[in-house]
Amino acid sequence: MNKVPVTVRGHELLQTELKQLKSVDRPQVIQAIAEAREHGDLKENAEYHAAKEQQGFIEGRIKELEGKLSNLQVIDVTTLNPAGKIVFGATVDLLEEESGKETTYRIVGEDEADIKTGLISFTSPIARALIGRSEGDEVTFSAPGGEKHYEVIEVRYV
Repeated sequence: MNKVPVTVRGHELLQTELKQLKSVDRPQVIQAIAEAREHGDLKENAEYHAAKEQQGFIEGRIKELEGKLSNLQVIDVTTLNPAGKIVFGATVDLLEEESGKETTYRIVGEDEADIKTGLISFTSPIARALIGRSEGDEVTFSAPGGEKHYEVIEVRYV
């Protein structure tokens, strides 16, 4: 199976979530189930059913995270020597040629992507158009609103 790229930050976030689920959330839900059982009849016990549902969610998320973590390739962009090229993990300042608006994006893994904070997945159309380019290059790609034209202003590896 192919390894899935992730930044150091993304890897840390997944590990933190897994630790939280295993060491805090799982014991809390187990305690809630035990307390609900003490209340008697489980058929009509809403607290019990809610806790069991929450337990199912937590266990499912733990399995999902463990699966993802076992299949990741952590890429630390600060250790690469990309020679000014845009690569996975790079932060890129762009100038939209039509509006003159500057935008900053960081190319990250799919689980880390959040367009509102400027984190774009390496599988997105703009990231695919940017990878391999350098400062000063012009980039054109198809977006839902039509073709977009950008100029690469700066590439940083932080």
